Amino acid sequence: MKVYFDNAATTAIDAEVVDAMLPYLREHFGNPSSQYSIGRDTRAAIEEARKTIAQLINAQANEIIFTSCATEANNMAIKGAVNDLGVRRIITSPIEHHCVENTIEYCKDKLEIEVVFVDIDDKGNVDLSHLDSLLQASDKKTLVSLMHANNEIGTLLDVEKVGALCKQYQAFFHSDTVQSFAHLPIDVQKMNIDFLVASAHKFHGPKGIGFLYMRKQNKVHPILHGGGQERGYRAGTENVYGIVGMAFAAQKAYQHLEEDKQYILGIKNYFLEQLQTNFPGIEINGNTDDRSLFTVLNVSFPPNDKSALLLFMLDMEGVCCSGGSACSSGASVGSHVIHALKKDENRVSIRFSFSKYNTKEEVDFAIEKLRKVIGY
Repeated sequence: MKVYFDNAATTAIDAEVVDAMLPYLREHFGNPSSQYSIGRDTRAAIEEARKTIAQLINAQANEIIFTSCATEANNMAIKGAVNDLGVRRIITSPIEHHCVENTIEYCKDKLEIEVVFVDIDDKGNVDLSHLDSLLQASDKKTLVSLMHANNEIGTLLDVEKVGALCKQYQAFFHSDTVQSFAHLPIDVQKMNIDFLVASAHKFHGPKGIGFLYMRKQNKVHPILHGGGQERGYRAGTENVYGIVGMAFAAQKAYQHLEEDKQYILGIKNYFLEQLQTNFPGIEINGNTDDRSLFTVLNVSFPPNDKSALLLFMLDMEGVCCSGGSACSSGASVGSHVIHALKKDENRVSIRFSFSKYNTKEEVDFAIEKLRKVIGY
């Protein structure tokens, strides 16, 4: 038996999503930039997908830009805000995903942008009072870049309050919602988000496709130059079947949002109960209340002589999980998130992340294997 508890890294594609994509891999193969009917058919599918995604977040269809992934979308939003919207200062946190962290670091080093970090507590919660004071402290045009749900520990940001502060101080608000889109309700108007990013493979869609929501008045230049695709914002022939699959997966997820949430939360809570029963001394990294994403559980184990090989040993026993971000799954590298939370780095932190396809039987299997490899 092999169980998969690394859904924050990627999810299994839904069979119905594959079925929705297949016609665009077979019959509807036309280039959407072509003027004849075969091309117009694929263009129509793209625009219908754009409309679907826009409606899910209360946006306009012309505010959705399809990209190859969330990393590209985050780069486009952050660099565009600096290069085209006059941003000279970025407020962020020390626990953002690497694609945001490294892009901001590039803006600091190469574009001479001031970067300041908002305080967080030991659960990863943003100090909103400190954010308020940082926004007050400078007249420079500012971008606030904070993720909705942390990909390693699951801590949720109060995006409405952050959006309200950004509106109050006329700052731009960029949020990476890779872990929360299609898992939680999102309303870009209510949340006052200027740039929002998501990726299909986090919600049972295909890999290699994501999107950027960009508020229509925030015009930025493309980072890929070539043709005039995506209304000139992103050159390159569109990934038609990926776009169709992403929109279908998102629509299905939002149709079953509460049902899936309650089921997955049940799996997470059962896992946590079994961990606490079987492994005295474990600690939870991140929130344990409703300010925690229901798909993510990050726990640290007391150090022992097997700590360094724990992930490897679990893999050998058929349990797939991770010790860091999605981009580091399976790698024995230190987590910048755990480091920023000032946790005991002698303890081994493991992220278990769940989907609608997981079962309590899989939890029991994982607990059995954990007991074996740790030595209980």
